[in-house]
Amino acid sequence: MVDSLTPEQRSAQMSRIRGANTKLEVLVRKALHSRGFRYRLGGAGLPGRPDIVLPKYRTVVFVHGCFWHGHSCPLYRLPKTRPDFWADKISRNRERDARVEHELRVSGWRVLTIWECSLRNASEAMKTAVFDELAASIVDRTPWTNNED
Repeated sequence: MVDSLTPEQRSAQMSRIRGANTKLEVLVRKALHSRGFRYRLGGAGLPGRPDIVLPKYRTVVFVHGCFWHGHSCPLYRLPKTRPDFWADKISRNRERDARVEHELRVSGWRVLTIWECSLRNASEAMKTAVFDELAASIVDRTPWTNNED
């Protein structure tokens, strides 16, 4: 399938995709903060630069977009334009995610991942339930089951 945008238009569109401080990241941070958690951002010095670092609990939280990290859910669909490029890119992202998670665990960090699909188009009650489960998992060190692969 041929791209309907010129290379300049496509480049401009792709440049608007943010890598940090996304709406979902901010939503998760506000939810954790309102539940009394204090955290650091950016994960300076940690493998993979986690989105949220909770030093007190030796826990990091990644907020993953389903497309960019190749989550097995309805939000991930391989584009029809340049499918080989995208399949390779998503595959490398997944490999990097697995490597980074392993490095963090070996270093003694607990790694939690919250997926876009668990929050997108969810009712407030569902979002509250997800955040309550995340908070309980951080404090009690219970297993986190947010659609992990």
